[in-house]
Amino acid sequence: MDRLTKALFAAAAVVASATAAHAAEVRPFERAAFVAAQTAGRPILVEVRAWWCPVCAAQGATIRDTIADPAYANLVVFQLNYDSQKRELPSFAVTKQGTLIAYRGTAQVGRLDFVTDKPRIRALISQTLR
Repeated sequence: MDRLTKALFAAAAVVASATAAHAAEVRPFERAAFVAAQTAGRPILVEVRAWWCPVCAAQGATIRDTIADPAYANLVVFQLNYDSQKRELPSFAVTKQGTLIAYRGTAQVGRLDFVTDKPRIRALISQTLR
């Protein structure tokens, strides 16, 4: 590997690590982790999704684009699986996939059901920071 190639790989690694340091945390929903994030006062988005749902896919793309902004570095996105985590759905009053619920700590600050409109999803996510 020549010096230029090594330098390019090194630069790419630095950019990747800097980006990762500013990225929101995205993880599968776990009740204990959710409660810990609430207790810590973190901004939270619960994304109720199903692998087969086109609305969920569209929402996910908007969420990923939005949370790439360093302003959301403290945000945690909990992905609640609509098919395999049905026991959790009643605690969030969820009746269908494609539901997004925003929290600031323990306070629910917004909700969207089956919405793919990018500005509305971005506005919901921004409510977690106010």
